[in-house]
Amino acid sequence: MGRPNLLIQFTILASIIWSSSSSSIYDVLRSHGLPPGLLPKGITNFTIDPATGRFESHLDSSCNAKFETDFHYEATVTGTLAFGQIGDVSGVSAQDLFLWFPVKGVRVDVPSSGVVYFDVGDGVRKQFSFSSFETPKDCAASPAPANLVLFNRDGPIVELQNQLGKLENDLDRGDALRTAY
Repeated sequence: MGRPNLLIQFTILASIIWSSSSSSIYDVLRSHGLPPGLLPKGITNFTIDPATGRFESHLDSSCNAKFETDFHYEATVTGTLAFGQIGDVSGVSAQDLFLWFPVKGVRVDVPSSGVVYFDVGDGVRKQFSFSSFETPKDCAASPAPANLVLFNRDGPIVELQNQLGKLENDLDRGDALRTAY
């Protein structure tokens, strides 16, 4: 009785592994109600834990893709998939004017609404057209965005590092800020 049960468990496990490895990350995004172009062309490998939705995708190198704004993708992009959203995003940043902001989450409330929301931290959400992300874009190899350092009269107080928004902050709110280029 133990052997047939073990065989059934092995068959189920093998089919789960096979089905996740035979789908592309773009198919997985689509099946979660998300546009496949949230990730650029050139994903060389991806894994997903079906129980948690945690995924990891790999590119040959970090790169930039042009949508309504520029997006930067590290060689490894991770996140947690649920229907209509990706949380705990790591490895993606979006440019607004001349600043780069880390993308922390992506949400599509209703695909027919035509809107994709990007959480860039501190309650700030950027809104983009769903149609902009329907097709994965080409991604040109590039280094990570440069650091931005903010100074007060005593020296540097805030540094937005090129590790996609990791923040060192010894900021006294009364300080006047200026940027260094």
